[in-house]
Amino acid sequence: MWQIGELTVRKLVEKGATWPGTVLLPDAVPEALLAHGHLRPDFVSEDGRIFISFHSFLVEVGDRRIVVDTCAGNDKPRERPFGYLSTDYLERMTAAGFGPDDVDTVICTHLHVDHVGWNTRLVDGRWVPTFPNARYVFVRGECEYWAVNKTENSGGGAIFEDSVQPVIDAGLADLVEPGAEVAPGVTLELTPGHTPGHCAVRLRSGGQEGVITGDLIHHPVQVEHPRWPCGADWDPAQGSATREAFVAEQGSAATLVLGTHFAGSSAGRVVASGEGWRWSPLG
Repeated sequence: MWQIGELTVRKLVEKGATWPGTVLLPDAVPEALLAHGHLRPDFVSEDGRIFISFHSFLVEVGDRRIVVDTCAGNDKPRERPFGYLSTDYLERMTAAGFGPDDVDTVICTHLHVDHVGWNTRLVDGRWVPTFPNARYVFVRGECEYWAVNKTENSGGGAIFEDSVQPVIDAGLADLVEPGAEVAPGVTLELTPGHTPGHCAVRLRSGGQEGVITGDLIHHPVQVEHPRWPCGADWDPAQGSATREAFVAEQGSAATLVLGTHFAGSSAGRVVASGEGWRWSPLG
């Protein structure tokens, strides 16, 4: 758990994975990863693969309960590694004080498969909103893009149809512009490249600041190599430019950074290292 002024942030893990680095980052060959010894053992394995975590962040401010990104979800017809999962994600969320009926806001940084899955759950053969009392916040441009370009998303049209459209049909979706403050101290910040309307989530309270990355950055090695292209980016050049600017900004401001796919301790700071930056995890 992390505290940012009056904001409390917890991590809820759906699942983890160990992948060859090149699955996401073509330049992340084992030799390149192993050269960063400080990233072992939490982020890089002894044989030069990357650890990835799929998790949500649960944010409390006052009486507000906010879920940022909803992972892959159970029972969804997906390709590996997200197909037909059966996890106790909701039970553990409830144990953390975020029962589905208690959540008032769901924020999706973007609409990829592993960020929208628990928006809905399967009930009597139908996909229904998991959080019936929540407003689901989607960036307008992001939502409109994937509503038209469904087959570009992993899993084809199923992702939008089973994890976004039922929320819209239920009247629970709020389409907002980047920069919108969706709760006190919780603001969406445009960070394009991974997807057209990708946003990070900026957290400010009591003179302190944090940021939830979404997928503008996937792994701590990208703090030192922000220009390494990401194969999952919609616009790799834009993604690299956004990431480079983001890393420099957070390092200069000493912001608490919460990595949406960072394994181990998913929170830390960007600190100076030579002429660049590196990741410094917090407990």
